[in-house]
Amino acid sequence: MEHQQIIFSNDIKEAIGTSLKAFDYNKVVILTDVNTQQLALPKVADVPVIAQSPCITIKSGDTNKNIEAAIAVWKQLETIGATRRTVIINIGGGVVTDLGGFAASVFKRGLRFINVPTTLLGAVDASIGGKTGINFNGLKNEIGVFNEADAVIISTIFFDTLPATEKLSGYAEMLKHGLLSDRQYLAALLNHDIINGDRNQLLELLRQSVIIKRDIVAADPHEQGLRRALNLGHTVGHAFESLAMKRCEHVPHGYAVAWGLVAELVLSHIAYKFPTETLHAVAQFVKENYGTFHIGCDDYKEILALMHHDKKSQSGEINCSLLADVGDLRLGSTCSDDDVAAALDIYRDLLQ
Repeated sequence: MEHQQIIFSNDIKEAIGTSLKAFDYNKVVILTDVNTQQLALPKVADVPVIAQSPCITIKSGDTNKNIEAAIAVWKQLETIGATRRTVIINIGGGVVTDLGGFAASVFKRGLRFINVPTTLLGAVDASIGGKTGINFNGLKNEIGVFNEADAVIISTIFFDTLPATEKLSGYAEMLKHGLLSDRQYLAALLNHDIINGDRNQLLELLRQSVIIKRDIVAADPHEQGLRRALNLGHTVGHAFESLAMKRCEHVPHGYAVAWGLVAELVLSHIAYKFPTETLHAVAQFVKENYGTFHIGCDDYKEILALMHHDKKSQSGEINCSLLADVGDLRLGSTCSDDDVAAALDIYRDLLQ
């Protein structure tokens, strides 16, 4: 599989122009959400192709990443007169690139699309790797397809519009990549000031993170093996997110991943003796920056049920990607209910 085209540039006009040169297209459609339309689009208002193209705007927030929103996008594409030669440019965070990529992938059996992530989380995670989808029936990303954007344009010009929670949410995925990579990169991440740190330093850390994910995805585009490493922190994290949705609470995806990383590093220690020192360093970083997701023993039954229902499960088992050490992967690890309950106990001791 060839590497996805990923462009790091603050010159959005040139980057989009370079990407579109490779397409035989007759129309460009911009897809964004309400927040991005207000905060991010003004930063690229002088880019002719953006200013002159029709724009579809969806509601903001993960709760709106649903089939109703996808249907609304398809109806507007019909109204605009989109054809299979139409290119969609998704400008926004993970909700926009997930839903926009899915909508483009199935409309008229597939339109080409470009992702321009405007959040750190979107840059490092949602816009890279070809996972598209929507939430369905109360479950995260239950409906979707694997289909990479033809190009991803990553720029730091949008990040100063982000609240601290959004920066932290994206940084959790970078922390995951550090755990999958090596101690030097992990240490650099743990020592970086996410909120007030140097923008150029963050861009370099982001570049390393994206390359780590890109190389994993290129080696395993359909999650048959190595790509499962990217699920680190997500089996527990998605269960936390789903539990929060049932509670009618809002939990940013990256926060759930950060908390899930702590719980799954505990599972890694139980199963494979993941180093205690590193576990505590990560847990301390997460506690200081992300706080905690409060759970009690009464929540364990629901969390376990959600983990058994996770889409990575083959036969109803709890399946996690774990680590024996930083960069030492243990993919497809089956975890017992007792071990998960023990890990949740230790998670609470570390973070609550």
